[in-house]
Amino acid sequence: MENQEKVIQIAGSITVDELAEALGLSVTTLIGELFKEGIVATINQRLDFDTASIIIDELGIKNVRLMRKNTSTQTQDVRRELSDKAVSRPPVVAVMGHVDHGKTTLLDTLLHKKTVEDEAGGITQHISAYQLEHDGRKITFLDTPGHEAFAAIRQHGAMLTDIVVIVVAADDGVKPQTVEAIKFAQSANAKIIVAINKIDREGADIPRTMADLAQNGLQPEEWGGDVTMVPISAKQGDNLDKLLDMILLTADLEELKADVNIPAEGLVIESHMEVGKGSVVNLLVTGGELKVGEFIVAGNSYAKVRTMLDFRGKPKGKAGPSTPVTITGFKELPNFGDQFIEVPDEKTARKQALLNAQGIADASASANVTSSDLLRMMNVADNSKMFNVIIKGDVLGSVTSVVDSLKMIDTKGEVTLNIVATGVGDVTENDVYMAVGDNTVIYGFNVNVPTNIAKMAARDGVSVRNYKVIYELLDDAKHSMEELLDAEVVEEEVGEMKIKGVFRTERTAIIAGGEILRGRVGAGALGKVYRDKKELGEVEVESVQKEKIDAKELVEGETGGIAFKTEKKLVMEVGDRVKFFTREMKKKTL
Repeated sequence: MENQEKVIQIAGSITVDELAEALGLSVTTLIGELFKEGIVATINQRLDFDTASIIIDELGIKNVRLMRKNTSTQTQDVRRELSDKAVSRPPVVAVMGHVDHGKTTLLDTLLHKKTVEDEAGGITQHISAYQLEHDGRKITFLDTPGHEAFAAIRQHGAMLTDIVVIVVAADDGVKPQTVEAIKFAQSANAKIIVAINKIDREGADIPRTMADLAQNGLQPEEWGGDVTMVPISAKQGDNLDKLLDMILLTADLEELKADVNIPAEGLVIESHMEVGKGSVVNLLVTGGELKVGEFIVAGNSYAKVRTMLDFRGKPKGKAGPSTPVTITGFKELPNFGDQFIEVPDEKTARKQALLNAQGIADASASANVTSSDLLRMMNVADNSKMFNVIIKGDVLGSVTSVVDSLKMIDTKGEVTLNIVATGVGDVTENDVYMAVGDNTVIYGFNVNVPTNIAKMAARDGVSVRNYKVIYELLDDAKHSMEELLDAEVVEEEVGEMKIKGVFRTERTAIIAGGEILRGRVGAGALGKVYRDKKELGEVEVESVQKEKIDAKELVEGETGGIAFKTEKKLVMEVGDRVKFFTREMKKKTL
């Protein structure tokens, strides 16, 4: 019985007191052990699941397994069990691929409208949903951002979808984000269709592109595999009808269905605030029919649907499965990826939103020591630097992406990223107040910095940096974190000499002769003197002579004399070796 495993279930978080009891330790013993690890904890302090796991590992406690006790009111998999009354629904298609491989151009051409004009740098920065008709049938498209910085959004995008169209440029082949898109599609169990784009370009090589894809696990049907690959030109419009035919054929094989006679449900795919409208939220209906005037709950927020528009901005009275809509009426902004569900009335909506809020708090917010906090506390002794930031974005999806992208910057443990606060909307007085005093940088992404706020920030010495392109924001953050790094001493070996004669030895000077075994040596070079493998000390080259005439340097194979400077007396002997090097202080980079 001694080796029997003990399972501790944690519903979001656990107090130090509860964990001690579960582990069979006294509270004082556990607090003492935490203190040894550099963590100052109180008896009622709450620890999240990951923190508790780290503590158990650090304490070396065996035969204990933690299990997450699910108290969330939201389901992770949005695909529900269908009834026998389920009807056919349009396929939801995510378009993914590498930056500049033509995803948005493809959608532009398909929809006969520009969708990228407002996007900074010509790169899709928000997830967006569109719907078109082909052969009298509807297809819903999700345009997901392509930069690796938007991995979080793209992963959610894949989870919403039935079919993933991976766009690969025929003149560029498989790239890192192509591989990432393949993995996401596979993890979401979505069917994959490859659109080999830019076949009109010089240098387009379809067979090579197909071979690249095959090496990454996508075997073309032409080669005996199961992945449909359609050569297209998004710009010229070539083969786009064939691509849509293949999407509908794949949808038919999947027999995509949804229930209509149920309360409306679906997912939040974007949310932001607009002057005069309040919260504006993009939803994808996955079941039931959503109508204007109905009450819905998403996360810890609820809404009475005040207005509903289709993707072109035209009013819509109701929306069925696989339909993207934009609504107003939410009391607070729901989170990107939240599931929404229709409820009968406002009282039920309010009650459900409160229950959801409690579940979210149990799962994360109430745990006032998180695993990242814990790791930071455990590393206090390593002189790590702190980079404090406040993130303001135009929509929640942007804020999520910026935060996730900043966390992806590898600082090798030398700089700790501390996100002080995040929020949607323009930079405010409160943001500046929060940033004063601890070198906090305020990053704005696609927001405004009012003139009075900019003046206030300048007066208080707060740096406000506003960007419209995420690459530039990340580059700035990386540079700022590099500035916090201490310079490092870099030594580079430049040559080696064997001593063949010692002519004079003084307290801080030596004159000796020898042969350069490799490299070169000139005035100003530093050297380490070795006898066998033992290092005797350091010297500096004051001057060099070749055939008793002053020279600029000696190179491999030459013999000559060298005047050395030393800080303390050092005795050289015939047979010693001097390894020459340069030494400089270099700013570390990430």
